[in-house]
Amino acid sequence: MLINDKIWVAQGDVPCCLLLNQANRHGLIAGASGTGKTVTLKVLAEGFSEAGVPVFMADVKGDVTGMAQAGEMTDGLRKRLGYFGLKEDEVTFVGAPCRIWDMLGDAGCPVRITISDMGPVLLSRLLGLTDVQQGVLNVVFRVADDQGMLLLDLKDLRSMLTYVADHAKDYETTYGRVSSQSVGAIQRTLLAVEDEGGDIFFGEPDLDLSDWFANAPDGRGYVNILNAAKLINTPQIYAMFLLWMLSTLFETLPEVGDPNKPRFVFFFDEAHLLFKDMPKQLGDKIVQVVKLIRSKGVGVYFISQSPSDIPDEVLAQLSNRVQHGLRAYTPAERKAVKAAAESFRENPAFNTADALEDLGTGEALVSFLDDEGRPSVVQRARVLFPACRMAAVDQQVIDDVLAAQTTLDEKYGVAVDRESAYEMINDARQVEAANAQLAAEREAFEKEREAFEKERAKEAERAARELEREQQRQLRQLEREAEAARKKQEQEEARRAREAAKAEEARRRQQQKMVTDVAGSLLSPLFGKRTGKKIARGIFGTRL
Repeated sequence: MLINDKIWVAQGDVPCCLLLNQANRHGLIAGASGTGKTVTLKVLAEGFSEAGVPVFMADVKGDVTGMAQAGEMTDGLRKRLGYFGLKEDEVTFVGAPCRIWDMLGDAGCPVRITISDMGPVLLSRLLGLTDVQQGVLNVVFRVADDQGMLLLDLKDLRSMLTYVADHAKDYETTYGRVSSQSVGAIQRTLLAVEDEGGDIFFGEPDLDLSDWFANAPDGRGYVNILNAAKLINTPQIYAMFLLWMLSTLFETLPEVGDPNKPRFVFFFDEAHLLFKDMPKQLGDKIVQVVKLIRSKGVGVYFISQSPSDIPDEVLAQLSNRVQHGLRAYTPAERKAVKAAAESFRENPAFNTADALEDLGTGEALVSFLDDEGRPSVVQRARVLFPACRMAAVDQQVIDDVLAAQTTLDEKYGVAVDRESAYEMINDARQVEAANAQLAAEREAFEKEREAFEKERAKEAERAARELEREQQRQLRQLEREAEAARKKQEQEEARRAREAAKAEEARRRQQQKMVTDVAGSLLSPLFGKRTGKKIARGIFGTRL
């Protein structure tokens, strides 16, 4: 209940009010199960909302959504009115303006962040990686940044891990050694995260935290409720998301100093999940954020069963405290009770440690900062009842809240899968595969061409030899023919010579005969015809 810039949270000997101008000094709501932490949470959230301060809280058990529905007067509340000095007609029940979000996409506006937003440090914490494996993850993120490959969802990261592993030798001198064993281990952890809903949580459109810095039309701050009933079964994702949100608020919000009221309040339920097995590097970052984020106008309130769940360095920054009852059955638990009691400014009216074990449901030890920023004396008080419903909300109310989130649904309702590392690497692999196929085809072609050239050279050589043999055969044939022609010519010339000799002989004889005949004709008158011929033959040597 908001009264004059103060949230009336509980009533002890005096009213216990949280001053809005001290609310960014952070706080703690602690107590054993069933002691009333959720009621305290609702009372604080209602007060901030009424003051126009938007808040965020996780609904782990399913009853925080009751803030969206107006409460109602019961016999139990009537009995408590007098303790708070209230009359029934002075009590107004009303639901707070709520928005419901869901990281697993079940019942609420989807909440997504990108792998790049999470970063290698928080992601290593989420995956439970060793220092060596975190170093490999750092290399993967650095290569992705240098090559302009966006890491948006898990498939991008898985592809990038494989890509870096495949090119490990190329990157070793620039970024350091990347072992295939570390990459394999990271891939296995990513499978587990994917099975737990990481494939839904990581992606786009990623959450714009400015959408949580919104007020309802009536001026009240929206109560942003993260549906974490299923998410709490995957505590690593739950814790890392809340840590990411806290870190992002710190890194993006401007300095505002000490405002009259916070600009945003962040309730971190099941806070022990954040600090379990926390690496020192990450623990130091949380301490830094908690110390400095108050100057950004953000109040952080941790909710856990025991203050011992929270590291001392963080606990020291939580100035506004509501400590519900603690149960001490073991020496360790009694030690925790004593430590919790000693963290309060002592009230001489009672023993703080005894009171912690004696507190009933709805009672708490309360100490808030005063106007000067000093812790007030601890008060044993009863926590005020909220104006909203105590229990889980009716389904119809949830449906109405979701129906009113149309603007958010238009912005976040449909997942977007734009070109990022996965697509770029696949394209590169396709190009590499095409180039490899082209190279293989070229190599095969070159081999075929070489074989063809060899075969052609052999054919040419065989043809040359065959041609040479043919030419030699033709030459020998020509020589034989020439020899035959020569011989034939010689024979013809010999025949002609013989014929010519015969003809010459015949001509000579003919001439001799003619001479002899002429001579015989001339001598015949003198010696007679026969004698004249004989004389002529004797003279010319011819036979008649």
